[in-house]
Amino acid sequence: MNFTAVSIAMAPEHLLLAGIVALIVLDIISGRARAALPIAVVFVTAAAIAAAWLGFAGWTGAPFPGQFVLTPPTAFAKALVLALAVPVLLMSKEDFGEGAFYPLLLSSLYGVCLLASAESFLTLFLGIELMSIPVYVLVLIGFRRPESAEAALKYLVLSGTASASFLMGASLMYGSTGSLGLASFGTALSSPDLLARTAVVMVVSAFFLKAAIIPFHGWAPDAYEAASVPSTAYMAVLVKAGVLIAAARVFGTAHVAEPLVGLLAILPLVSIVWGNLAAMRQPGLRRMIAYSSIAHAGYLFFAFLGDGPGRFQAVLFYLAAYGVMNLLAFAALPANENDIERDRLENLKGLFATHPFAALLIGMAMLSLAGIPPFPGFIAKFLIFKNVIAAGYTTWAVLGLVGSYLGIYFYLRVIQFMFMSPEAAASGHAPSRGIAMGASLICLAGSIVIAVLPSLFLARF
Repeated sequence: MNFTAVSIAMAPEHLLLAGIVALIVLDIISGRARAALPIAVVFVTAAAIAAAWLGFAGWTGAPFPGQFVLTPPTAFAKALVLALAVPVLLMSKEDFGEGAFYPLLLSSLYGVCLLASAESFLTLFLGIELMSIPVYVLVLIGFRRPESAEAALKYLVLSGTASASFLMGASLMYGSTGSLGLASFGTALSSPDLLARTAVVMVVSAFFLKAAIIPFHGWAPDAYEAASVPSTAYMAVLVKAGVLIAAARVFGTAHVAEPLVGLLAILPLVSIVWGNLAAMRQPGLRRMIAYSSIAHAGYLFFAFLGDGPGRFQAVLFYLAAYGVMNLLAFAALPANENDIERDRLENLKGLFATHPFAALLIGMAMLSLAGIPPFPGFIAKFLIFKNVIAAGYTTWAVLGLVGSYLGIYFYLRVIQFMFMSPEAAASGHAPSRGIAMGASLICLAGSIVIAVLPSLFLARF
């Protein structure tokens, strides 16, 4: 093991670890909880810059051969998720000005970064657990809703089931291929052996459960609704990004053939249709985003039907576009002393009259999430379905596109409430904080760059 190689390749992880230690020491020694937010922002930003620098420098290395690898695409994947975490931190000021939110979030981010560089199923499992365990607590510490504990327990149990399925799949993978390296997944994919195929199904099922693909979606609406807005934004964007990056690492460039094509097409297609239909009836933005995230997970797993080389690129670009737009919707949401009422769609009526800039930002996010051109969501969906068609699965692509049109209704419903409805009688909106507006502007700048210069991102992944 080369100490210099470890220091350079794991610079983003080391900076996150330093941030966690600094936050804990600060809490123990001085108790200056107000300083936690700027410390967390500084270390996460530094980690994002370090990851981007490694990517631009073309740094490639494997400080722990067979376990941890760094390449330019994985470095840019880390830079992406770390950059998306900064708006989450900024919008947490109102909900978590004090408390354990920041070290927990940085710990979870450490797991996400580990997933991007994992080279074996052991490292992957470690990354998944490091990412997931702090999130159970993040759901619980909202304290603003009595159902937070129930939602956190449900998330813990179902996520634990996913971990067990993943471990069993990895064990069977070792039994059938004799290796725990991620390359063994490609070997198992093309193997006629029943043990190998069972291992593949169990690993894919674990990813489906973590990403809330139907029928493994039961935890998502309750957990998203019960958590505070920053925690919901983190789960909807960063946790989903971690799971999809892990899946992309596992699949690599392996060709997907029958019978796995059916598993990767049917359940994601059902998720697209059911997620969009269920979102139409939700009374709150958080629960609506939960169901829409089920549909978006379906789009993302459709990408795995495509050819290997374009798979990682399509997934990461979709995560970038989906991430900034989801975060923009949450960051622009006006503050409210009553957390339960904050995201009620009824209370968004007439928002353009009272908070025009916030209404414009949320409207832009809704149009992009619906996949309306020229917003980034359109380009992201185009890339996904282009790869699916190029791989020869035209029928599945057409069915997926038809399912995606269902989602346009509930996104436009939010816009109708904000721009075409009379102002709510008693919205109870409190003045927005400047720091939350800063998070909105960061997301807005990111979305403009993605929309205007998509090739800038595509060339990096």
